[in-house]
Amino acid sequence: MNTYFITGISTEVGKTIAAAIVTQALEADYWKPIQAGELEHSDSKKVQNLITSTTTKFHENSYALQTPMSPHAAANIDGVTINLNNIKAPKTKNNLVIEGAGGLLVPLNDKDTILDLIKPNYKVIVVSRHYLGSINHTLLTINLLKNKGFEVALIFSGNEHKTTEAIIKKMTNVTIIGRIDEEPYFDKNVVLEYADKFRGHLKSF
Repeated sequence: MNTYFITGISTEVGKTIAAAIVTQALEADYWKPIQAGELEHSDSKKVQNLITSTTTKFHENSYALQTPMSPHAAANIDGVTINLNNIKAPKTKNNLVIEGAGGLLVPLNDKDTILDLIKPNYKVIVVSRHYLGSINHTLLTINLLKNKGFEVALIFSGNEHKTTEAIIKKMTNVTIIGRIDEEPYFDKNVVLEYADKFRGHLKSF
């Protein structure tokens, strides 16, 4: 069984929708180690409401913080310090999808970042969405992961932007799982359609 870590090139790039699709496609377990803010409508709850897999188990956050800010700042407001030793991947015999928070270098405390949550054996899926500056953010993210020795794949999110996608593909040469289009809405049926579409690429990654 494999562990898939899903990260974004920035915030609000479609990471949670991608996590739902990957979880559904692999009928995997899901875990969000750190949730900052929106505890009543957390990413775990969003994913739970978007999938139909009956084998998926949702594991509890290691840290559930009150404020929608960078984890280090949200933790400070809550009067806690995020300690990597308290963040342990749940034991499961199933595939596991882990959703990060923001991008790779989002701080957890004074020295650790999201990148420090990714173990050497994890497969990393980067979610990239087109905006001014997104090529730079995508290349920086993928190159950092490659330099650390990780296996990397890419999901594009949002409307197609051919020149952006073409240069990213050419300069990174990573596996492309697919693109999640700018849909009018996302529900279980839409997620299921993408899961069916992405399943082959995910299993061969």
